[in-house]
Parts: sequence; structure tokens; C-alpha cells
Amino acid sequence: MTPATTSSGTPASATTRRAVPVIAGFLLCIFAIGTAELLVSGLLPQIAAGVHVSVAGTGQLVTAYALGVVIGGPLITVLTARMPRKGLVLGLIALFVAGSLLSAAATSYGLLVASRVLAALAQGTLFAVAMVVVTTVMPPGRAGRAIAIVVSGLTVATVLGVPLGALLGQAFGWRMPFLAVAVVAAAGGAVLAVAMPRTPAPATGARSELRVLLRRPVLLAIATTAIGFAGAGVVLTYLMPLLTQVSGFSGGMASALLVAYGAGSLLGNLAAGRLTDVSATMTVRIAFLGLTVILAALPFAAPSRPAAIVAVLAFGLLATATIAPLQGLILQHAAAAPTLSVAVNVSGFNLANALGAALGGGIVAAGALRWNGFAGAALALAGLGLSWLATSRPQGSMTRDR
Repeated sequence: MTPATTSSGTPASATTRRAVPVIAGFLLCIFAIGTAELLVSGLLPQIAAGVHVSVAGTGQLVTAYALGVVIGGPLITVLTARMPRKGLVLGLIALFVAGSLLSAAATSYGLLVASRVLAALAQGTLFAVAMVVVTTVMPPGRAGRAIAIVVSGLTVATVLGVPLGALLGQAFGWRMPFLAVAVVAAAGGAVLAVAMPRTPAPATGARSELRVLLRRPVLLAIATTAIGFAGAGVVLTYLMPLLTQVSGFSGGMASALLVAYGAGSLLGNLAAGRLTDVSATMTVRIAFLGLTVILAALPFAAPSRPAAIVAVLAFGLLATATIAPLQGLILQHAAAAPTLSVAVNVSGFNLANALGAALGGGIVAAGALRWNGFAGAALALAGLGLSWLATSRPQGSMTRDR
């Protein structure tokens, strides 16, 4: 293989042209899924009134979706291990669209919970297959960038999709946002139906996927995700009250800073994707080291508005900079049968969010909101240590690692 060709002998320029619509299709789907995952949080009062339950009960829809991702992703990945990838992708998109449409049409709380779980079942495996597919359609040396672009769908969903969903719900009722995400996902599926190449069913089955998952570097990389990324969740979940109660910003200014955080996250993720193509190992270590430092500094920066602004922007740049290299490490160590490992890593991100929110909530309940950053820094530092163990003896490389 030469730099001008892919592993299949296809010219790199032709591969890039084919990769653009494939990545665009996955980007639309991941954006829709990311929006759907967080959509309920912006629609709590409307949904609670619509299905006649309390706001607290409605909030459990978020938990139900998260459990659907954590449990359904690995399970469906194992059950579909030998399915052709294109048929699997289109089937998973159809499952998500069906779940979203059922959410839009739900007339009871029970049906709404069931529809949310149904949509969530598609997320882990679809995300995992997307990560694998986009790295195979890109020319050598650009896999990290492809991962970062697709992952940016989640960031854009947080910054743009969820607020737009809330506005749509206020204007047209809470059912309309679920219908909208179904339409966006269906559009992404239509693009992939045309652009995604057909490939033979994987030769590796569930047993091979499980064997690869149990490799020490893979388990360490997943543990890095679940523990290290939780450090960001500790602070991010309660960033709004930190900015208003400790820094003294108005609600409007704090919301603007959250948007700036999201924009920084998008830039940090894309930059990390490029750096991952140079060295996934060094990128993940630098990202966790930087995250540890900024989280540890946040309690001291928070009381000063100028310092708080700088800290939030730096936090945004670093929080998602861990995602692309972590996914890259999973693909690096699980190259023989990567789908289940990536799906479990997706579950790891959801577990990290849950762990971070729970730990941060306990600290806030104890009256120590300002000091959440210390707990986040401790988890990020643990992630740095785990990433060091995971990368100390690499077994192959997704890209040339220097």
C-alpha cells in the first residue's frame, strides 16, 4: 500500500470523495441521537403536563434512555455481530426513528418510557459501527479526524439541537421535537442508504468480539473513559449554578457562557481529532493532564468573573478533547473485532455522565458547590493514570503513533 491508495487499492482522492457523504450521513444521525438523548431535560414541564406525571417522574425518562444505551448497546452488538454493516446501520436508524415517532405519539407515561428505551437501544451499536465505518472509508492518516467529525454531532446536539428542541416544544408542543429528530435521523439514513458501500458480513462473530473486549489494553481504555470522563461530568452538570451562585453571573450571561463552552468543546474535539492522527497516545494524555489542571483551578477561578470566563472556555476546549483519542485507542487495540469494544466504550461515556452527576450532586447537597472541581480533577487524574497504563504497551496502531 502506498500513501496514494487505501488498503483496498482505491485512490485516496476517490476514497475521500466517497467518505464525505458517508460521514455526513452519520453526522446527521449522531446529531439526531444526541439531541434525543438530552431533549427531555428542556421539555420537562410540557411533558409532565402532557402525560400527567410529576416533573421528577418525567426526569426519569432520561434515566430510562441512559439505561437503554448502557444495556442495549453491548447486547445488540453481540446479537448482530455477523450482520452486514450497511443493513445493520439502516436497521438501527429505522429502530431509532420508530422509537422517536412513538415518543411523539405517546398518550401515556408508560408508552413514553417504552418508546424512549426503544430509541435508546439503537444508539450504542449505531455509534460503534459509525466509528468503525468512517475510519475505513477515510484515507490512511485521517481516521482521527473522521472520528472527531462524527463525534461533533453530539457536541452540536448539546449546543444547538437541545435549545432548538426546547424552543420548538414551547412553540408547537412537546411532541414536535421528537418528530423533528426522527426526520433528521431519517434524512441521515437516506444519505447512508445511497452512499455507504456494501461490505460482506464480518468474519468475526460474538466470540471474537468478546475475546477482543477482554484484552487488558481495551479494558483499561474503557475504564479510562468511564472514570476519567466522569471528571468533566462532575463539574458540567452543575456548571450553571456555579456560574450564577459562586461567580455571580446573571442567568442570561451564564447561559451565554454555556454556549461558549459548547463552541469550545466543538473546537477542542476537532483539534483533538487531528492530533489523534499524529499520536492518539500523547493526545489522550495531554487532554487528561490539561483537564486535571483546569478542574483543579476552577474552584479558585470561580469567584472572579474574568477568571471564571477563562476557566470555562479552557474547560470547554479540554472536556471533549478526550473523546477522539479514547475512541482511537479502542480501535487501535481492538482492530481485529472492534464493534463490541466501541459499543461498550459508548456505554462507558454514559456511565461517566451518571457517575459525574451523582458525585457532583452529593457535593452540592453538602453545600460545597464551589469545590466540585477538586472531585472532577481527581477523576481526571485517575483517567490520566489509567490512560498511561492502557498505552504503555501498545499492540498495533490505528495510525502511525509517534
